[in-house]
Amino acid sequence: MDSREYLIELRTSTGMTRREFCEYFEIPYRTLQDWELGNRKMPDYLLRLMAYKAKMEKLGGEKKKTNE
Repeated sequence: MDSREYLIELRTSTGMTRREFCEYFEIPYRTLQDWELGNRKMPDYLLRLMAYKAKMEKLGGEKKKTNE
């Protein structure tokens, strides 16, 4: 699986639209669009970081919040 396919799979697995995904990761919409269409190749390290952040945010949402 190439980075383009993995990016599309990552975005769809989050249930986000392109617009929501861009806002979440603070990426310009046109950049994400170019990556998904294969017009530009995204850096592999960035894809790994995005997958890690998405995974951690999901796990982080399940933790109890304590009042400080």
